[in-house]
Parts: sequence; C-alpha cells; structure tokens
Amino acid sequence: MAFRPLKSWLSRFRREERGSVMVEAVITLPVLIWAIGATYEFFEVHRYQSARDKASYTIADMVSREMLPITPTYISNAKTVFDTIANDHGTNTLRVSVIKYDVDEDEYSVKWSEVRGTTNLSRLETSDVIDAHDRLPQMRDGEELVIVESLSDYQPMFDVWPGDPMEMSTYVMAIPRFAPQINWSNS
Repeated sequence: MAFRPLKSWLSRFRREERGSVMVEAVITLPVLIWAIGATYEFFEVHRYQSARDKASYTIADMVSREMLPITPTYISNAKTVFDTIANDHGTNTLRVSVIKYDVDEDEYSVKWSEVRGTTNLSRLETSDVIDAHDRLPQMRDGEELVIVESLSDYQPMFDVWPGDPMEMSTYVMAIPRFAPQINWSNS
C-alpha cells in the first residue's frame, strides 16, 4: 500500500515527454562539440605536415640545382623560404646536409651539414650516417646526396587529445642535378 503513490508517480514520470529534448541535448552537445574540434585538429595536423613536406622538397630542389658553392647566407635564406612556405610563424628548424658515398669502404660520409632554427636538431656527423645503408639509397662511388630535414612543434588550437605538442619532422633526399657535387663555402 505504501508503494502505490510511488509506483503511480514513477509511471507518470515515465510517460512524461516534456523536457526530453533538453536531456538529449545536454548529453549529445558536448560530444558533438568535441567531435567538431577533433575533426578540425585532425585536418590541421595534416595541413601542417603537408606544408612542411612541400617546403622541404622545395629546399632540397633548390640546393640540388646549385652549381656555385653554398654559403651560410644561402642556408639562412633557405630557412626563410622554408618558413614562408610553411606559413605558420612557428619555430621551425632546418638541417641541410650533403652525404657522399665511398664504394671501396662501403661507407657514407657527411661532406657538410648546416642547421638553422631553435630546436634540438644538430649538424649531421659522419658517425650518424657511416653505416646508414637501411636509411640511405644505394649510390655510386663518389656520388652525393642532399638531405633536408625539418623539425617543428605543432601547437593544437583545441585541447582534444592529451599530451604535449606534437613534434613534426620531415626527411627529404635529392641528388645534385646540374653539377656532380655541391660544395660549401664559409664566405
């Protein structure tokens, strides 16, 4: 007997439809907003990486066509071109290296390597590539290879995933096109 009013009230509550849209909205609206933010960030990460890939290919192509010695000013200007193509006003680091292969020793060596930017990317050393047969292509004796690498931190606009900013990197190779070698000049 004591449960009859409670049972009657629960029955009326179950049949009541006023406010049901509000409950659905309260449940789905945060999920919808998160999904829109996550979709935007996914697209933005892809665009960010694509811009860096294109900028790296451009720098590799520029260096591979040079017939005059590369200078520190040239590399600094190449970094400016990279930043312009990336178009994000962020902190980008660019490393341009020329690798040479010696068939007799079956080893790679760094002819020269230069870095521009502020992240922890450092000059490439011969010890880094001497036995890099798994990362570098097979080359003829004395052949050179231009390697352009970049490192950038992607700062998300929305906090849709946990963790620190994403580190984006590129790695592009090109062979010299118009001259058999690409020389370095400190002047």
